[in-house]
Amino acid sequence: MKYLHAMVRVRDLDASLKFFCDGLGLRETRRMDNPQGRFTLVYLGAPENPESEIELTYNYDDEDYGTARNFGHLAFAVDDIYATCAHLQSMGIAINRPPRDGHMAFVRSPDLISIELLQKGARLEPQEPWASMPNTGVW
Repeated sequence: MKYLHAMVRVRDLDASLKFFCDGLGLRETRRMDNPQGRFTLVYLGAPENPESEIELTYNYDDEDYGTARNFGHLAFAVDDIYATCAHLQSMGIAINRPPRDGHMAFVRSPDLISIELLQKGARLEPQEPWASMPNTGVW
C-alpha cells in the first residue's frame, strides 16, 4: 500500500493556492480541469516530499461544506516555526494556536481547514510576541 494524498474541498481556489503556496511554500505538482464535470483538481506537494500530496478540489457550483472541523487537520514540519507564523500573519492569516512552546502552532486555511505547523528538530526557545500570545480561535 502507498499513501497518495489528502483531499480537501475549497470554495475559493485562488485564495487557497495563495495560502498553501505563497503562505506555506507548497508547490503545485499537477492540475486537472474538468469543465464537463464542473470541477478542478490541483495537487500540491511540500518541497521535501512532493510525492505526498494535498488534492484541492474546487467544484464550480456553490456548495456548503460546513466548517470542515470533521476533517481533522493537515500537518507540516517547518524550518522555523516563528518565521512561518510571522509570514502567515503578515498575509492576514490568524494564528489560532501560537507557537508559544517553539514547537507547535495551528492556523486555518481560507476554507477553515486546520493546519498544524511543527518545528523541525528540537523546539525553539520561547520568543515574544509568541510566548505570551493567547489562542485566538478554534484549531
